Amino acid sequence: MNLHALRLFHVIATCGSVTRASELLNISQPAITAQIKKFEKEIAMPLFMPQGRGIALTDAGQQIAVMAKRLFAVEQQIEQFAEHYGLGTYGHIRLAATYLPSHFLLPSWLAKFKQQYEQVEMSITTTNSSGALKQLLNVDVDLAIYGGLPEEHPDTVHTEELFQDELWFVVAPNHKFANQRVSLEEMMREPFVMREEGSSTRERLLALCRTFSTPAPKIALQFNGLHEAITAVIAGYGANFVSSLVVRDYVARGELCRVQVEDIELRNVIAVCTRKEEPLSAAAWNLIELIRKNPY
Repeated sequence: MNLHALRLFHVIATCGSVTRASELLNISQPAITAQIKKFEKEIAMPLFMPQGRGIALTDAGQQIAVMAKRLFAVEQQIEQFAEHYGLGTYGHIRLAATYLPSHFLLPSWLAKFKQQYEQVEMSITTTNSSGALKQLLNVDVDLAIYGGLPEEHPDTVHTEELFQDELWFVVAPNHKFANQRVSLEEMMREPFVMREEGSSTRERLLALCRTFSTPAPKIALQFNGLHEAITAVIAGYGANFVSSLVVRDYVARGELCRVQVEDIELRNVIAVCTRKEEPLSAAAWNLIELIRKNPY
């Protein structure tokens, strides 16, 4: 079927006049008439009939006019969707993130993003760094965001560092080391409240002790959740070694205090990973651009 001729028919049927259709389309009347006659011959049915000094739709023409109206309405919807998708206002972003950014950065980032791009759908998976990388390489997600030590990635992965986050020693305000400067050895004599074995921050604390040949601290309380560990320290027991992202608000409110440990300055890298030489959707680029402008 000649869709160009069908479009001409649709315009004539909508405005009710070949003359008006000619003006709207900037096509001569004889050219339009010739196209319509050829179209009528193609589909083997008349679409127009004379009516006074003008024309009217035949019964078949009226039914085809309804279907053509639906067809070109859908065409317009497709064009609008393609335009919005190209601008990133529609689409679906699949995202994997490690614990730290997932719990302490993504909520703010995604809230800002959805305020601007409400029609974009989001799928978020929280996992460890190896799991996030695996999902990225398996094309299960469009991008991965991780927080921790810089890692080796395959050549097919592009990593962009967003910022670095400090790791802090924190205690309750009434602790003897609150807002004090102490040695690592002194700090390690204190009981610690930490997450379970295998947590990246706990492993970094133990690695720090090995590096400086300092006895590892006693983990006096152990919780599966970070919130519970922080709450115990706020209540006045022990110390914690934790990302500043997690406790900066507690410190700002005076519920926790930092302990400056001599010669110790450790950081986490917060980074976004994508697959190299593979174009991202406009929606995913919009999210990355928002994160770049509002890293924390």
